[in-house]
Amino acid sequence: MSPHRNERPFRRALRTAASAVAALTLLLGWSAATGSTAYAREAGVPAATASTAATGKAVEVRGGNVIYSSSGTRCTVGFNARTSATFFGLVSGRCAQGSSNWYADAALTVFIGTTAGASFPGNDYALIRYINSTTVTFPGEVALGAGGTQDITRAANPTVGQSMCHVGRTTGVRCGTVTGVNLTVNYPEGSVSGLFRSNICSEPGDAGGPAYSGTTALGIIVASSGNCTSGGVTYYQPVVEWLSVYGLSMY
Repeated sequence: MSPHRNERPFRRALRTAASAVAALTLLLGWSAATGSTAYAREAGVPAATASTAATGKAVEVRGGNVIYSSSGTRCTVGFNARTSATFFGLVSGRCAQGSSNWYADAALTVFIGTTAGASFPGNDYALIRYINSTTVTFPGEVALGAGGTQDITRAANPTVGQSMCHVGRTTGVRCGTVTGVNLTVNYPEGSVSGLFRSNICSEPGDAGGPAYSGTTALGIIVASSGNCTSGGVTYYQPVVEWLSVYGLSMY
């Protein structure tokens, strides 16, 4: 069994920008840890860890990979981004808050960076400043599982009716369309606004996964309603605001 606590989906209220209220099951994949809200994977769900090579090649950390903090938190990297000279990982703010040092492996032997900023509630995003290293690299692509990747070259705000896909650690790659924008989700800690929604289902453990349309980054998974057996929808933190706040770009 994983040393981290099991995920426990819970029901919260959802309201739109028009103040409509509906029941929402937040399949977030977080559990409480040391006074903060931490990301935990569901027991039995394999983590999509950064690829390491016993041959001596550099460790690669992509969007969709899991990273681990020294405080016991684990988060999924949504996307990698950069300034002119520094690389960063985009992760959920609700997941990363309260954690400082991050590693590519559960044994905490491959150090990759530190938390550079986090915003939750209000928003749900955080930034991991990666180290400059010849032994760890940070490709600007998303891991799709089974060795597959999707190159990401830009970011854009989603539009209703737009085709998109997301990658969850539990459910893998699933695709659908954007069905709503400028939505709000209520958490115990406060509300997160400006989210968008798709008709793609999610399950516990999928939170933090990247959402994209072709080579365009759209956002990361933050909540969902329903499930992949009976049907459901997923909510996302858009990535464009995130990049603007920190002065970053995709690559």
